[in-house]
Amino acid sequence: MVSKWRELADRLRAEIEAGRYKPGEPLPHIRELVDRGEGSKTTVQTAYKALEAEGLVMSSRGHGTVVQERPTLKRLGTQRYDKVKWRDDDQVAFIADRVASGREYKRSDQTQTISRVPASADVAKAHGLPEGAEVYARARLVKEKGRPTHTLTSYYLPEHVEGTRLIDPTPGPAGKGGGFRVLYEAGYEPDSMTEVLRARKATQDEAELLQIRSGEPVVELHRTTRTADGTVIEYAIGVHIASRFSWEYEFRIPDSARDGQGRG
Repeated sequence: MVSKWRELADRLRAEIEAGRYKPGEPLPHIRELVDRGEGSKTTVQTAYKALEAEGLVMSSRGHGTVVQERPTLKRLGTQRYDKVKWRDDDQVAFIADRVASGREYKRSDQTQTISRVPASADVAKAHGLPEGAEVYARARLVKEKGRPTHTLTSYYLPEHVEGTRLIDPTPGPAGKGGGFRVLYEAGYEPDSMTEVLRARKATQDEAELLQIRSGEPVVELHRTTRTADGTVIEYAIGVHIASRFSWEYEFRIPDSARDGQGRG
């Protein structure tokens, strides 16, 4: 059974994220919520302290409890996959985003579940398999200060990952350098990828997992990673809370007319 203060904190958080209380605006005074029947003084104070611990609000004498600015996390583009980060260092993609955003992180911010599952139509198509063929699914839930930010589930061919750290369910990245480092060391060096994004509303199951309101906007990511010879070594599907991220891309602007000179 969920405690009264937790119910209140969850409801206020949802109202803050929905924009009912904007940055710089105060939440209702404790006495006001008590008079409205939201709980005892202790219940309201505990809920406010929980929101403050999450960085959503700040309490001060004379100003009450005020909603704080909540900068979004940078979700980097190509820079988050720089081989120097995971091949030569220990900066997996979600950590690269945190570093670029100036935010703290712990490796245990990522938890994971490993299972062997029948390939869905999308997974089968990506890997060139018949639908229903068995693949490994590595499902991750990533949090910041205890609150989920996104999920990411990667699907691998068994012959690529069996016997590697990628099927170890220990929380955190799959050892130094994470999953890409594991594939690289197994002889499957990531060389190129395709990312497809679409915005939609969260399903009920996603809302429960991500601790958001059902129907809140999310960004669904489909990522296909290949070796230099075109072998697909990972197909991943992620669901990101839209309000928690800004998506940042830096790239060279192509000039197909100039780049194609001399070919023919």
